[in-house]
Amino acid sequence: MSSTTAFVSIGDLRKGRSAVSAPVEVAAGGCSTQGGEGKASCGSSGGPDDMPAEIWEKVKNHPCYSEEAHHHFARMHVAVAPACNIQCNYCNRKYDCSNESRPGVVSQKLTPEQAVKKVLAVASEIPQMTVLGIAGPGDALANPKKTFDTMRELSEKAPDIKLCLSTNGLALPDMVDEICKYNIDHVTITINMVDPAVGEKIYPWIFWDHKRVTGYEAAKILHERQMLGLEMLTARGVLTKINSVLIPGINDEHLIEVNREVKKRGAFLHNIMPLISEAEHGTVFGLTGQRGPTAQELKAVQDACMGGANLMRHCRQCRADAVGLLGEDRSEEFTLDKIEAMDVVYDIDKRRAYQQKVEAERAAQHQAKVDALADALDASLIAGEEDLSVLVAVATEGQGRVNQHFGHATEFQIYEVSRKQALFVGHRRVDLYCQGGFGEDEQLPSIVSAINDCHAVLVSKIGACPRDELTAAGIEPVDQYAHDFIEKAALQWFADYCARVASGAIVHQPRGDARIRQGAFTGAVESAA
Repeated sequence: MSSTTAFVSIGDLRKGRSAVSAPVEVAAGGCSTQGGEGKASCGSSGGPDDMPAEIWEKVKNHPCYSEEAHHHFARMHVAVAPACNIQCNYCNRKYDCSNESRPGVVSQKLTPEQAVKKVLAVASEIPQMTVLGIAGPGDALANPKKTFDTMRELSEKAPDIKLCLSTNGLALPDMVDEICKYNIDHVTITINMVDPAVGEKIYPWIFWDHKRVTGYEAAKILHERQMLGLEMLTARGVLTKINSVLIPGINDEHLIEVNREVKKRGAFLHNIMPLISEAEHGTVFGLTGQRGPTAQELKAVQDACMGGANLMRHCRQCRADAVGLLGEDRSEEFTLDKIEAMDVVYDIDKRRAYQQKVEAERAAQHQAKVDALADALDASLIAGEEDLSVLVAVATEGQGRVNQHFGHATEFQIYEVSRKQALFVGHRRVDLYCQGGFGEDEQLPSIVSAINDCHAVLVSKIGACPRDELTAAGIEPVDQYAHDFIEKAALQWFADYCARVASGAIVHQPRGDARIRQGAFTGAVESAA
């Protein structure tokens, strides 16, 4: 079999768009997922005005379900579920690994008793930790006793912590009653296909009804169980997030159909993630040369799904033992031997006091964004650029502020900025520029390449060399908004940019992202001839 390279346009990705945007009815207790371009509606970018009060209470402090919350609140995963009932071509679980950051990897497997002890220790040290999830390293529901023993004890000892689990969905319909029994009101289901012909390219086998099933039949069973489980959770008022791994040439265009089908069944969010396929991880896809998508290809597919199920774009594809804010991992601070030496005091009042402080900060952040929006609107109208939209990269250490030195960034958060909004649309991992106190100039080309569709990069500080390199590449380095709220800074920069366009000081030039939206997306997709 030979391989050829095909080119996919954004128009091809948007086939079926009208069907995606059709409104649906969801069961009582669920959440309408009617979305639309440029409008948050009960999704990760939504706020209290976008959803029923009871739903807002469930998501406002959840860093995975609320994009705004991920700047302020932390999560942790406990590795109590090593077994799995399916095989994915993109997965290779590792149980004694500290140097890989991806799902399915842990440093230590835990018993339920050890997991509870670790959660209490972390929560006593990190008051912003609001969410506990079981995400493997196998499948939470392929290890039901360990999973639910952990959840039962935590619901008694740490009642203020939200309980979540992740599953491939094969065993889900049989476990819905147990999930609801322990008030696990956030469930993530990994759904990569709704067509078994696509699924058999992703899943070599499943273990079902006491036997191994392969091929099309395996994918068909998995699909049916996933859809049934999702419908059952929606009917019970459990919020569901759907994870989908974008695999170029296999399910990239098909994910639009996935988005439509999960929306019809009441999914709260759809998280489309890039395939991780480095050969050193030992996965089937990695060893056979299946590539992952570029950041631009990922965004194009996500954009093509706008109007369907609401999208989550701030996922960091965490390890199964991750601790801390999204984008950071403090698990090494809480190994079992270190926990044994800790004086653990679970102070629920201290935790509540911190969360009240965060609410005041979030209110200030919201007001700053509202004020900046008015300025951006005025500037874009003066410039005659009412429809102008650009991407801006941001270096941040958290708290929703521009507060990181360019040289210290290992990722940039990407915002799409217009006169209407500053919308978070993703993040880009980059090589660390400053190492040992000095800039590594050989890292600059890869950093510039990662954000080359952005018009500006907002940082707290930047050195002369990277400033010159970015400017030469057409990316404006901006440090005058250091420590401002991100949305406020992005909108203020946009207003200034529009003013410069209006005065003739600069000419607006579309960059990579604009060309994608105009239909010239040329991401190469490997397909079998």
